[in-house]
Amino acid sequence: MAEARIPVILDTDIGGDIDDTWALVMMLKSPELDVRLVTTDTSDTTYRAKIVAKMLEIAGRTDIPVGIGIRTSDERGAQEPWVEGYDLASYPGTVHEDGVSALVDAIMSSPERVTLICIGPVPNIKLALEREPRIARKARFVGMHGSVRKGHGGAETRRDRFSAGGYFRIMARPDFDGGWSRLGLWNISGRLLNEGPWGALELKLDVLQPNPGTSDVWTSVHAKIEGGSVHGADVHNGSLAQYGLTQLYVKAGNVLLDDVVWQLGTLQYYFGDLGLYDMRPAELFFETMGLSATWRTKHLDLLVGFGDSGYFVRRDQYSTILTLGAGLRVRVVDGFELGLGGQVFFEPAVEGNRFGPHRTPLPENAGYEDYIRGEIVQRHLDENPDVDAFPKPEPVSSLSYKAVAYLGFGKLGPLKWNNLFANFVRLHPDNFYTETDSVRDYNINIYVKELTDERYQLNVGNEMQLSIVPGIWDVTWGVLFGWYFNEDNTVAAGEDDRMFYSAVLRMQFYLTDTLHVLAETSWAQEISRQGNMWRAHYDSIFTSRDGGPDTEGLEFGDLDTRATWQLKAGFVLNPTGTGIFTRPSIRILYGLQHSNMHNAFGNSFIETLDQYDEFSETRDRNFHSVIAVEAEAWF
Repeated sequence: MAEARIPVILDTDIGGDIDDTWALVMMLKSPELDVRLVTTDTSDTTYRAKIVAKMLEIAGRTDIPVGIGIRTSDERGAQEPWVEGYDLASYPGTVHEDGVSALVDAIMSSPERVTLICIGPVPNIKLALEREPRIARKARFVGMHGSVRKGHGGAETRRDRFSAGGYFRIMARPDFDGGWSRLGLWNISGRLLNEGPWGALELKLDVLQPNPGTSDVWTSVHAKIEGGSVHGADVHNGSLAQYGLTQLYVKAGNVLLDDVVWQLGTLQYYFGDLGLYDMRPAELFFETMGLSATWRTKHLDLLVGFGDSGYFVRRDQYSTILTLGAGLRVRVVDGFELGLGGQVFFEPAVEGNRFGPHRTPLPENAGYEDYIRGEIVQRHLDENPDVDAFPKPEPVSSLSYKAVAYLGFGKLGPLKWNNLFANFVRLHPDNFYTETDSVRDYNINIYVKELTDERYQLNVGNEMQLSIVPGIWDVTWGVLFGWYFNEDNTVAAGEDDRMFYSAVLRMQFYLTDTLHVLAETSWAQEISRQGNMWRAHYDSIFTSRDGGPDTEGLEFGDLDTRATWQLKAGFVLNPTGTGIFTRPSIRILYGLQHSNMHNAFGNSFIETLDQYDEFSETRDRNFHSVIAVEAEAWF
């Protein structure tokens, strides 16, 4: 007769050093143990619960509930990059927001004595005993503890103050069709095979380490370096010029207000990812340097921030763009949450600042077409042949805004989780461009605030994760819709006046825990609202408008609709187990694309039809294919 398994509960501060991670894995691999619950304690317990949930999901042990314990600070740990983008609400099993109550219930409802294994500080146990002292008689306590304040002989000691993590994506993609090793032109057909190499390194330094269970002030410094080039994988061959310091900020807690985290520096905040598209439609403060405060409770996060977005928007033509915004995320019940947010950008008028917003008084009959063709100065000369000077620009202010929304729900049968994101954006007006006065032979800056202040975007994306046959077949389905419209433009085709929509379906079949088969297909359509934007044939340069060339430069090619289909399939090696987004991942893939556009992929083909061109094309090219060996990982 088989010996009865021992019922155990693990209480852990997993997520710092690797020891607790090893301990959890060992428990899952120990047949003599019956793990009833895992609770997390101290610091950011939600972060720690994400690590536990992701490990249990990879191990195929989503029958084990996860309990979120007492949060004592917003400090995280070195394993944070591994769970970046992991949504705790997508865990197929049970997540208890009140981990202490779950611990008490598990002990009191068990017919046999439960072994409580604690491998971290024990604030959860303290509170559990206060709520229900009888658990002391119904549980057996096993603990392994060490002081983080005092070392051997009373010597002062601290844990490591520095941690690092990151991400990389590398690949070799032979392209026998003369392309640049990407299947399509952009991520509307999904990120897979449509992105190049990428690397990111995230650094953290605890200046003042948190003291769990107290209101002591803590502070940390964070930095992120990232970019898109690797030696031998792209034209830049790993040049550091392709990398940048994209994030640098200081976080502090328990300053002035308890449960509030202050952030000074870059302020990027987002509600989640569209993983199939590698997009974040519900994102705030991506372009802003400033100060934010986040108040976090069991059921909501409230973010308020302000700063300056001028350097991101204007680059080397810097002008102050004051930015104010807020975001609210509400966890209504387990398996259902929503979020709302918005930003306002205001660029004040400053007399004498040539990089500040201005309006150039336009000639009476000048319009958007003259702007597109760069002929505003010529229009002025035609209408005012006797006027010596071009009108001086007048300072004005500029305003733009962004609203975002998020809805997340899941844990409904085969539905693991569904993310719905949306944003509505009024783009910030452009500044100026330069034309030449051909009569007087000098350059004139044309300020175009009034010609570029009515550009809007609506983006909606949804991603659904399904477990069709648990442990055998997972599916992720994404859709994307965009409607871009420019109320100033009624004459010219352009990226700011179009509509697009797409659907991506990815399936992953698990031959074993580590060897998988991946299949993905997508359909995308882009529609120009102001005439032709694409070429259907190699000689479409001659048929841009009404069967003839567009000599006015307002259209390009003979297509106002671009339709693209892609298919990708191959084998995936995931050393850490099953899951479509489990990493590290090694993939061997084949990709095939068909588009009604000629050469709908990055390439070096000559587009002119000059009779003296030695490399002129003689046929349409609507299909494109690549093979790929690639690897992707968080570390």
